[in-house]
Amino acid sequence: MYDRLQKHESITERYPLFLEYVKGYMDSKLPSVSNYANFSALVYDFFDDVNWAGFYLVKDDVLYLGPFQGKPACTEIRLGSGVCGTSAQMKKTLIVKDTSTFEGHIVCDSASRSEIVIPLIKNGVLIGVLDIDSPLLNRFTDQDRETLEKAVVFLIDIL
Repeated sequence: MYDRLQKHESITERYPLFLEYVKGYMDSKLPSVSNYANFSALVYDFFDDVNWAGFYLVKDDVLYLGPFQGKPACTEIRLGSGVCGTSAQMKKTLIVKDTSTFEGHIVCDSASRSEIVIPLIKNGVLIGVLDIDSPLLNRFTDQDRETLEKAVVFLIDIL
């Protein structure tokens, strides 16, 4: 059962707990959509100052909107376009401290000021990206990246 976090808990307390919850809620017997949905809900709740968290899943050369938490979003992003498409094409995590400085940034929510995108790669094949936006500049840290990449590895393993 999920217990909502106390916001006074520090990141050093929260992030290991986040990873425990990811492992507890991800289930290889469930359809992928269920795992994506719970994963995005956990990110949205555990990470402070996030206004959007979710997935874009690849088909051909397009990322299509998957399960997410937040306001309605762009439904299609071409590989190589915007932060998500660039991360997907490069197969590399991107942290953008100020989205207004990222050439080709796709504005889905004008309130988003910084972003982290982690590619989902299974057996060398790109299956999508995890996209997280914040209304704050310079929101995402290396500690966020490390924690999210660990969680994504676990998610990929059970898909």
